[in-house]
Amino acid sequence: MYILNESLYFPPVIKADRHGLLAIGGDLRPERLMLAYRSGIFPWFDEHDPILWWAPPKRMVLFFPELKVSKSMRQVIRKGIFKVTVNQDFRAVMLACKHIYREGQDGTWITDEMVEAYCALHSQGIAQSVEVWQDDLLVGGLYGVDLGHIFCGESMFSKVPNASKTAFIYWAQQLESKGYKLLDCQNHNDHLASLGAREISRDAFMSILSKG
Repeated sequence: MYILNESLYFPPVIKADRHGLLAIGGDLRPERLMLAYRSGIFPWFDEHDPILWWAPPKRMVLFFPELKVSKSMRQVIRKGIFKVTVNQDFRAVMLACKHIYREGQDGTWITDEMVEAYCALHSQGIAQSVEVWQDDLLVGGLYGVDLGHIFCGESMFSKVPNASKTAFIYWAQQLESKGYKLLDCQNHNDHLASLGAREISRDAFMSILSKG
């Protein structure tokens, strides 16, 4: 495992261990974050841990033609239950992702430092958020980093049923319409798989990333 210092450097992703852990330490300044994402690396760590940088051997991604919209979700969207906006309250989305209860998860990886770091990226037009509203209340959303041809999703939340699915489906359709290659979901989970995301090899992901 590589120990980062002040210099802006990451080792090649093939140096990651079998779990995908590549490096430890460093900081979350915008320049380092963008170098990480452009290199196929992302930070992920518990609030009591040092900064950990990952490049997993398998990457969960959504290829837009494979997006799955169930019959019930099509009905939700058609009924206009929710209002969807983009970049209207980035910080609120991050904070909601930070504080939302997740079954089986003790604490959060979205630290205060992480919030400020991604808000800084948002101020530069790099980090983006999708907000889902119901009766003028923020009930769901997602945020991530925009690389121009790949959107790296970081986290999403839902306070009422179907809110995060609405954000994900809406954003996937928007990205496809703009010619993006895929939506990076980082690590496997069943919720994302139900929406059509699947794992590809790190080599395949890096090949697509390099063609941006």
